[in-house]
Amino acid sequence: MNEAIVSSDYWNAYQAVSPSEQHRPVGKETGETAHIERWNNTLQQQLARFVRKTLSFSNCIKMHEIFLKLFIHRSNTELLSIVG
Repeated sequence: MNEAIVSSDYWNAYQAVSPSEQHRPVGKETGETAHIERWNNTLQQQLARFVRKTLSFSNCIKMHEIFLKLFIHRSNTELLSIVG
């Protein structure tokens, strides 16, 4: 089975959570972290509840989890409609 390779910058926290055999630290100038940085920015823009306390903020952690799963599902569905 093929294991995914995780590219990140050199921040130590990434090395703490990623298995060393799958983790590849790279500089931002390589462009290999641009995809995840773009996705994180989209996530923050689309889900204001992760950015700051506003009218869309929920105190319930379960609601945060539900909205995150919904966002990921919609994102993947849109990606599949573009690719397939």
